[in-house]
Amino acid sequence: MPQSILNSVKKVVGLAPDDPSFDLDILLHINSVFATLNQLGIGRDEGFLIEDDGPTWEVFLGEDPRYNFVKSYVYLRVRLLFDPPGTSFVIQSYQEQIKELEFRMSVLREGEKWIDPTIPVV
Repeated sequence: MPQSILNSVKKVVGLAPDDPSFDLDILLHINSVFATLNQLGIGRDEGFLIEDDGPTWEVFLGEDPRYNFVKSYVYLRVRLLFDPPGTSFVIQSYQEQIKELEFRMSVLREGEKWIDPTIPVV
């Protein structure tokens, strides 16, 4: 069953999917993370934006299961922006996980869409 991006992120940050109280905040952070993913070369070339609970992970990620870790990345980034942990040890742990996931996404992207940096872009 397709998962709503908004509702799944709300659930992992501790909000009920049917509670719209913080939807604007969560949407703002999710879209910021999508912009970062776009700069990392993940997702559609033209970018991706959600405005409600309609879009699903399948719409953003497609059918390729190798990109499932993107969900964890979005959660970690949104969690740090929306409700940061109270201790520096947990924040540092999240930040290290984020760096590792960014590295893994870059490796995966480079394997699929490598662009030769010595060829000038016209």
